[in-house]
Amino acid sequence: MAGGHWGPLLTALLAAQVAAAAEGGPEQAALPEERSWVRPMTASNWTLVMEGEWMLKFYAPWCPSCQQTDSEWETFAKNGEILQISVGKVDVIQEPGLSGRFFVTTLPAFFHAKDGIFRRYRGPGVYEDLQNYILEKKWQSVEPLTGWKSPASLTMSGMAGLFSISGKIWHLHNYFTVTLGIPAWCSYVFFVMATLIFGLFMGLVLVVISECFYIPFPRHLSERTEQTRRAEDAHKGEQLQDAEEEKDDSNEEENKDSLVDDEDEKEDPGDEDEAEEDEDEDSPAARVDEGRSDAQDQGPLREVQEEGEPEPDEGVPAPASPADTEVAEDTLRQRRSQRADKGPSA
Repeated sequence: MAGGHWGPLLTALLAAQVAAAAEGGPEQAALPEERSWVRPMTASNWTLVMEGEWMLKFYAPWCPSCQQTDSEWETFAKNGEILQISVGKVDVIQEPGLSGRFFVTTLPAFFHAKDGIFRRYRGPGVYEDLQNYILEKKWQSVEPLTGWKSPASLTMSGMAGLFSISGKIWHLHNYFTVTLGIPAWCSYVFFVMATLIFGLFMGLVLVVISECFYIPFPRHLSERTEQTRRAEDAHKGEQLQDAEEEKDDSNEEENKDSLVDDEDEKEDPGDEDEAEEDEDEDSPAARVDEGRSDAQDQGPLREVQEEGEPEPDEGVPAPASPADTEVAEDTLRQRRSQRADKGPSA
């Protein structure tokens, strides 16, 4: 009878245990999540890559190519202790500053770091290729990112700041449009107005800073500088005026010289003609021609005289009359005047 009394009770207990096992079975049966060997890198701990050897992967959750290499990257990280290398990853959505510091333009992007010297890995994200890249030290043949391109440089630090600001603006825009449901154009107007106000505020700050550090000159010094400046301007004006007067004087002298030269050139042909006439008069041929012409002119007169007068003796020469000499002189003067007229015209 006792067994009949405990039978239903045991059956109820067993049913309750089975039900409890059915409810908690999946949770107890589920295996614990496997720990990831890839270390997430952020703006606060990225300086760890400056020491030792590292491989970094830049990815985005929405990138299909990044998702295809997740398993290979995890396998590569598991063997990191054997390869004596640390493996990390950077989410460009959560860490836009790091993407700007490394100037990431394509996804996925891989970087190798050795004691603060960075190199870009452009091979496939397959475990075997990554393993050979480290074991065979293929990174030594890759040109490192030095100078302003280095992620640790001041230039890339400024780039990281710009990317961080752009990431915050993007998150704020998503908050306005998605969470609050504000239209996109209202968000754009808000950012434009905020940019203008921020620019005016920064300009005011710069003016205040310049006024604080600007040391004005004493009044008497400023007056002296103004007087000296006016005196210099007046002196320069006088120098320019003197230079112009000298230039005008030189031009007048040149004009006078040119006029004198022109007059001399005009007088030279007349002098040359007179010299030629003198030469002609002095030459024997000219004298002979003049004698012949005089004889021709005096011929008719002699004939008249011979007709009216008796023939003189052969031994006594006939004296020249005054009329004959005057006629000869008139003819000579006419010829000279004709030659003088021909000279300038020639």
